[in-house]
Amino acid sequence: MGVDAPLGDFGDVLYYSALAVYILAMVLHAVEHGLLRRAEPAAVEAPVPAAVGAGSDTIPTTGAGSGPPARAPRSSSERFGRMGVSLTVLGFALHAAMLIVRGVAAGRAPWGNMYEFTAAVCLVGVGAWLVVLYRRPELRRLGVFVLLPVILLMFLGGTVLYTQTAPVVPALRSYWLAIHVTAAVISSGILLFAGVASVLYLLRSAYDSSGRMAWTAKLPAAAVLDRVAYRATAVAFPIWTFAVITGAIWAEAAWGRYWGWDPKETTAFIAWVVYACYLHARSTAGWRGRRAATINVVGFAVMVFNLFFVNLVVTGLHSYAGVG
Repeated sequence: MGVDAPLGDFGDVLYYSALAVYILAMVLHAVEHGLLRRAEPAAVEAPVPAAVGAGSDTIPTTGAGSGPPARAPRSSSERFGRMGVSLTVLGFALHAAMLIVRGVAAGRAPWGNMYEFTAAVCLVGVGAWLVVLYRRPELRRLGVFVLLPVILLMFLGGTVLYTQTAPVVPALRSYWLAIHVTAAVISSGILLFAGVASVLYLLRSAYDSSGRMAWTAKLPAAAVLDRVAYRATAVAFPIWTFAVITGAIWAEAAWGRYWGWDPKETTAFIAWVVYACYLHARSTAGWRGRRAATINVVGFAVMVFNLFFVNLVVTGLHSYAGVG
C-alpha cells in the first residue's frame, strides 16, 4: 500500500495544533494554580433560604426537604481551570485525530517510529489524566504538571524526532506491531501520569514535614497523590508485562530467539523489575510513603531512559526501529 503524503502532512498540522492547544491549556491551569491560596477543603453546602409560613421572612436552613442546595458562585480560579480542561479535551481530540490520520496515510499502525510512538504515549498520558479527572474533579489542579512533560515530549517529538510519513522497515511489517507496540504505548502513557503523581507526592510530603516549597500546599493532599500514583501504576503494570512478553515472542519470530539481552530488552526488563518492586513496596506497610514513591519515580526515569537514550544513542537490534 502506498503512502498518502498530503494526508500525512495534514496529520502533522493536527499534531502541531494539538501542541498549541495543550500549551494554552497549561497556561490556563497555571493561572488557576496561581490564584489558589491553598489546597481547597471539601465543599460545604451553603445554607438555602426556606420559607416559614406564607408571607413570612426566610431563614437559612440545611435540613432535609428544603430543596436542592444553592450552588456557590464559581471562583475565578475555577473558571480558568474549567477553561483549561475544555482546551485539554480539544487538544486530546486533535491529538487522537493526528494519529488516526497518520495511520490511514501510512496504511499501518501509527507508531512505527519514535515521532509517532512519542505522540501516542503522550496521548495516552493525557487520556489517563482526563479519566481520573472525570472521576475526581478536584484533581484539576494537577493539570499544569501533567501537561508540562507532555508538551516537552511533543515538542521534542515534533522537532528532533520528527519523521515524515513512510512505510516501516521490513522487519516491522508484522501484526506484532499492532500488539506489542500498542501495549507498550498504553502502559508507557499511564506510567507517565503515575510518575508525575509520584513526583508531586514527594514534593507535597516534603512540604507537610518541613514547610519548604510553599507552592506545593496548593496541591491535593499527599495521601491523595500517593493513591492516584499507586492505582495508575497498578493498571499499567500488567499491560507493561504483556508488552515485554509479546516483545519476546516477536523477537523469536524475527530474530530466532526469545531473549538476547539487547539494550532495549534489558532496559525494559529493568523497568519491569522496578515497577514490581514499587507495587510490592506500596503494599507493604513498612515501605509505603516516600520510599515507595521514590521507587516509582526511578521506574519513570528508567522508562524515559529506555525511550530516548537506548533508542537514539545505544546500538542494538532495536536501534533502527525507533519504537517501543
